[in-house]
Amino acid sequence: MNPFIFTSGNLLADRRAEYAEMLLENGEFAAAASLMGEALELAPDWIAGHYRHGEMLAEAGEIAAAVDAWRTVLRLDREDRLGAALKLELHGALDGLEAAPSAFVETLFDQYAETFDASLVDKLGYRVPQLLEEALLRLGRDSFAHAVDLGCGTGLMGERLRSRVSFLEGLDISAEMLKRAGGKHIYDRLERADLAALSTLPRKADLVTAADVFMYLGALERLFATAGASLAPGALFVFSVEHHAGPEAMVLRASRRYAHSEPHLRATLAEAGFEPVLLEKAVIRMDRGEPIEGLIVVAERTGAARKLGDAALVPGAKQRPRAH
Repeated sequence: MNPFIFTSGNLLADRRAEYAEMLLENGEFAAAASLMGEALELAPDWIAGHYRHGEMLAEAGEIAAAVDAWRTVLRLDREDRLGAALKLELHGALDGLEAAPSAFVETLFDQYAETFDASLVDKLGYRVPQLLEEALLRLGRDSFAHAVDLGCGTGLMGERLRSRVSFLEGLDISAEMLKRAGGKHIYDRLERADLAALSTLPRKADLVTAADVFMYLGALERLFATAGASLAPGALFVFSVEHHAGPEAMVLRASRRYAHSEPHLRATLAEAGFEPVLLEKAVIRMDRGEPIEGLIVVAERTGAARKLGDAALVPGAKQRPRAH
């Protein structure tokens, strides 16, 4: 049996892991970690078991042991489909990680695809596609020739765009998400793509969207530069990020999602040849009962084409200071 999946292939190990979960749920963290360790003695190559052991050890306050467990995950699975590297960075054992591992993002959304729409919209109050659509409409932009929906997922953004776009294509790293999107018959073209490695976008595209995507991408410079080099003046780049108000360009949160600062976002856009014409804060979803604040951004590729001047800004949208 594949040691990556959430059973070990050893019945006794699985039973001990189940008991460990019960102990964890009851707040007996040290006992849970100890019993999970016993399970792993029976199934030493169980990747998901080591990952979960790390979480139990961390709950018990045994951070050094938790770090060792997550390092074992990386040794057993170099692709890091469970995102152990993110755990290591969060606990100060890894520095300089600038993006979630691509295999982790792919695995996460492959597993999430079946329940994605109901979980995100109904349970978490997810509203980024609506907010991005409203931003475009408030700027008087309601018709496009060619749109590219980055990280299209199951097509929630595509549903908002379809009636306003002549040709709509979606890119996503998750094959299962693309299957769901394809079943909705929204897109004219769908393609599996890793945004972290994307090297070009269609020159003819006049709209590029990314709804709740960049919190997994992390560092944005490369993708923004690709968009700037690919798109013609006047094209719009419309996206959301999770917002943080600290001095860092971006931070990795306990949710294993990245949050970005507004000054860094403006500077990165300017470097890539974009000017924000609307940038405002909004609650983009709930997480464990708490509202998550994000930034809703409409940026224009600058050049000879008409710019959406200050008169086009709606009340509440930020004026257009130069990046700093």
